[in-house]
Amino acid sequence: METAYLIETVIKIVVVLLVFSALAGLGTYFERKVLAFMQRRLGPMNVGPYGLLQVAADGVKLFTKEDVIPQNVVAPIFKIAPVVTAATAFMAAAAIPFLPQFTIFGYTVHPIVADINIGILYILGVMGVGLYGPLLGGMASANKFSLISAARGAAVFISYEVVTGLSILAPIMMVGSLSLIDFNNYQAGGFGDWIIWTQPVAFVLFWIAAFAETGRTPFHLIANDHEIIDGFGTEYSGMRWGLFFIGEYANMFFMSFVIPLLFLGGFGDGSLLGALGLLGKMAFFFFFFLWTRAAWPDVRPDQLMWLCWKVLMPIAVLNILVTAIVLM
Repeated sequence: METAYLIETVIKIVVVLLVFSALAGLGTYFERKVLAFMQRRLGPMNVGPYGLLQVAADGVKLFTKEDVIPQNVVAPIFKIAPVVTAATAFMAAAAIPFLPQFTIFGYTVHPIVADINIGILYILGVMGVGLYGPLLGGMASANKFSLISAARGAAVFISYEVVTGLSILAPIMMVGSLSLIDFNNYQAGGFGDWIIWTQPVAFVLFWIAAFAETGRTPFHLIANDHEIIDGFGTEYSGMRWGLFFIGEYANMFFMSFVIPLLFLGGFGDGSLLGALGLLGKMAFFFFFFLWTRAAWPDVRPDQLMWLCWKVLMPIAVLNILVTAIVLM
């Protein structure tokens, strides 16, 4: 039995790594197409039909491009920083149930690597560690602009970790568990049992914080698109730069799964319709990440900090107090 469990776990880990690495590449294609559509452009069109092979071309380019280590960088830290970003993104996936359990050839498969009873705390903790990737990358670079970008990114991540944690406390008080499976089961009664109806404030706060956690517009202050440089990744090339990219898009997919699981009923009662519903919700939230990039401008760092500490955090604390009073 232990051998079967070990084999199943290894298979699930490999599947998550392969599928979401591929999805990170496809995510770049979808983003370029969505942005092009919103800005009346064509996007990738030349490599394969409708530019579908552009993803493969980008992958070949990243894998074959020369890996340059500039002079005066702190080489060991410079090399390990991209690995930290990608690794923490995929480590967070261990506690996420991507689909309901199903049976194949008489064997029940649980599409979650590890259903730990502190799953939400684990995900937030691992994603918090993820900030060390950009921070170390910028600090190890021999470039003052990379250092400034890293410091700016760390300020954003740390600030919005507070909002993320406080926003989720009220739903946790209602469910009485930190497991995402328990969150799903709490909402399994149907549309009316979704936590968003009783915790709309927590939902909005968590969703806003997700943009800062993933470094997406309008909170894209680490490496703004209108800046000439690429922030902390300015001195990176080849697959080391690609690992930063994979980490960002993997985080977007994982957050797009977590939000429906926490607030929008997850996969419901575990039926096929519920599984398709979860995938549809995930697709919507991923599309929303892309949509905001086309529709919203970036805010200034001081505006972002003001929003966090003077608006969102007090609202999150007030929501916790109101929830506590109602539950009592």
